[in-house]
Amino acid sequence: MNLQETILSILGREVTPAVGCTEPVAIALNAAHAAQELKKTGQEPTSIEVRLSKGIFKNGMDVGIPGTDQTGLDVAAALGVALEDPSEGLELLKDIDDETRNRADVYLKEIVPHIQVLIDSKPIYVETVLRSKDHVAKAITEDRHETIVRLELDGKAVELPDLEQAKKKNGVDLGDFYQTSIDEIVTAIEGISEEKLLFLLDGLHMNLSAAKKGLEQPYGLGVGYNTKVNMEDGLVAKDLTNLAYMLTSAASDVRMSGERIPVMSSSGSGNNGLTAILPLAALHEIKHLDDATLTRSLAISHIITSYVKHYIGRLSNLCGCSIAASIGSGAAIAWVLGGKGIIGATINNVIANQAGVVCDGAKPGCALKLGTAAATAVQSALLAYRGTELKDHNGLTDPLPEKSIANLATLSSKGMGQVDLTIIDIMKERI
Repeated sequence: MNLQETILSILGREVTPAVGCTEPVAIALNAAHAAQELKKTGQEPTSIEVRLSKGIFKNGMDVGIPGTDQTGLDVAAALGVALEDPSEGLELLKDIDDETRNRADVYLKEIVPHIQVLIDSKPIYVETVLRSKDHVAKAITEDRHETIVRLELDGKAVELPDLEQAKKKNGVDLGDFYQTSIDEIVTAIEGISEEKLLFLLDGLHMNLSAAKKGLEQPYGLGVGYNTKVNMEDGLVAKDLTNLAYMLTSAASDVRMSGERIPVMSSSGSGNNGLTAILPLAALHEIKHLDDATLTRSLAISHIITSYVKHYIGRLSNLCGCSIAASIGSGAAIAWVLGGKGIIGATINNVIANQAGVVCDGAKPGCALKLGTAAATAVQSALLAYRGTELKDHNGLTDPLPEKSIANLATLSSKGMGQVDLTIIDIMKERI
């Protein structure tokens, strides 16, 4: 597989639609798989047990659940059990009806799902165990939010015909891709035909629709909506930085409040997708881009987001939007303005500004972080375009942007090892 084919493969698997925050959706999807097996026995569940990795627990606890006015890991699990149908994948919560909600409410009141956080597990791990009078069904998710790696009924493995295909898709041989220089990666993207990248425009339109919905009325915290009001009152200018802030935060307001609207995710996160895409939508509004430029800039943003997340982790104690997606969209804006020669400076500008921003779970307040991440992406690119560049070692940043990104991984894994546990302890005090 050559470099361009690898890039297209990554884009194909990492740029996918999702309805609702990915972590509670992953819980619901996992539970739906287990429930589908238990349904075959003709018996109703009498207990629901869910075991989660730290990151899934943290990111699923405070965010709105699509199709409901509720939050909570137990709500996500109960909805999945009530649905009994995982066929829609990460979009399974888009069509929740009253019957499903009512069944889930019964489970929440009469069974009370038991949620356990696992200290030592893979970063992405969900396990649902459903017990009935005579049977036990189990589903396990690992590595990616949508990938079921084991399904059991009464202790016997259920054949998963799509598992090998999923493994091949998700475990595509990337060779030395993440050791490839960013300059080489961008050069390869520049050589990919526009036609092969046109599908990325679907994500731009999808995420813009979410942003426009958030500008119509104040969902969640109303960060995007109130920024629009401040623009209309002349308190802030409608420039590129504030437009990126407004669009990205507005879409996050909608998504984090639990509205049933699809967004295009990036590297396993809908919020990453908003931050990777919407600053480019803002640039497109101010400086109209032809499709060739727009599609390649979107590819650069998604691929560099994936590059950074490879180092810091798919679920990290660092905020992926503030670090990975901000770097991705900032790099793409830099490429549009001044070519690949200023991408490295832009990456270092973002890292110097936002390294150490922690992820304290998905929630309405993410709109504030996403707005800041989008604005920082724009500012970092604009400054690099005008010559602001960290040419020497500067804290975590290195003259080589690839080394700066590797330093983020060291910060996350070695320097911040207790962050997730501390945040989870704080969250548990509320339970």
